[in-house]
Amino acid sequence: MPWVITKLCRDCVDLSCVEVCPVDCIYEYTGDDRESFPNQLYIDPEECIDCGVCEPECPWEAIYEDERVPDVFQEDIKHNALLTESKDDFQVPEIEEHEKPTPEDVQANKEKWNFSG
Repeated sequence: MPWVITKLCRDCVDLSCVEVCPVDCIYEYTGDDRESFPNQLYIDPEECIDCGVCEPECPWEAIYEDERVPDVFQEDIKHNALLTESKDDFQVPEIEEHEKPTPEDVQANKEKWNFSG
C-alpha cells in the first residue's frame, strides 16, 4: 500500500519528505507539461515501500496512505501513479531548505482545496 502526495503539495513544495525517504521514491516533474503535472512532489507507487516516514515530515499535511486519502483528493492517487508512465521526465529533487508554513498557511491551503481535515 503506497503513500500518496495530494494536491495540498501544489505550489507549496517542501522537501522534508524527500530528505527522509529511504528509497528515493519521491520525485519532482522536470518536463514541460505543467498542465498534466503541476508543481508538486509525486510518490512512485511501484517504488514506495510503505514505511510512512514521509507523512509526519510534510508540513503541509499533504501525504496519505492510499487507502486513507480523503474523498476530495481521490484523483490524486491516479495522478501520482501517472509518473510511472513518464518516468524520464521525473527526478528525485536536490534537497533545499524551505521556510516552514505557519499553521495559518496550512489551514488556508486546505481551504483552497475545500478540505477541512
